[in-house]
Amino acid sequence: MNPLQSTVRWLATHTLFPVSRLDARAEAMICVSALAAAEEAAAMAATRHLVKSRDTAKDAALRSYNHRRNMVHYVCDNAAKV
Repeated sequence: MNPLQSTVRWLATHTLFPVSRLDARAEAMICVSALAAAEEAAAMAATRHLVKSRDTAKDAALRSYNHRRNMVHYVCDNAAKV
């Protein structure tokens, strides 16, 4: 819902807006606060998707790759010492 529509609906419910009006400064303050709340909600919605889900296949591939790199330094001595 549009912030202006929700503000007008709130004014109509709580102050009988079309019949009786608030002071012009009070109406302006209510409208500005509604716009600020809408802007803040839009900013929160935009930042909500910054966290990405884990890619388990990629993580497993990286672990396997690192394990293979570590195994290069492993020295196996198959000499039979009898």
